[in-house]
Amino acid sequence: MNQFSQEQIVDAQKASLEILVGLTSKAFEGFERLCELNLQTMRSTLTETREGMQKALSVKDPQELMALQIELLQPVAENALSYRRHLLEIVAATRAEFDKVAEAQYEANKRGVQNFMESVGSAGPEGPGAMFAAVQSAIDASHTLYETMQSTAKQAVQVAESSFNDAAVATSKVVQHRAAQTSRAAKH
Repeated sequence: MNQFSQEQIVDAQKASLEILVGLTSKAFEGFERLCELNLQTMRSTLTETREGMQKALSVKDPQELMALQIELLQPVAENALSYRRHLLEIVAATRAEFDKVAEAQYEANKRGVQNFMESVGSAGPEGPGAMFAAVQSAIDASHTLYETMQSTAKQAVQVAESSFNDAAVATSKVVQHRAAQTSRAAKH
């Protein structure tokens, strides 16, 4: 049987370290984007709050105050949807980077196992061919299972995102409808 040389072990360790450094870098990039999004959201919220307070201080009667409240509440749902959309973009981009690395590692490991099995099968005696065929069959089954699970997980994420988007849009419509009803009631 083949034994790993010290050079092969060092190369494998270097490759693993490069992968770790790359993933850590991608995680930090995602974290930086998230921090930037949160800072932008806080800035815009503070600005909108200040402007709303200034408008509220200039209100002269209750009907005007009611109309101002409606005006200030309408963009809240839109801002929440916008924040969520940006957050999902950051998460999706970071996850995509991790998925690329995972798939590349999976393919490399798959090739390594196949090469190992071929080298063991060709170097061994003639008799144990059935045993190697059974092991190869088990490896193929595990690869099929992995690919099926990966596909199912991607579909589940898509369904969850779609459901959440539908719920967010419906909520936004309800908020806008309620604001319009309240606005009409305040005018009468």
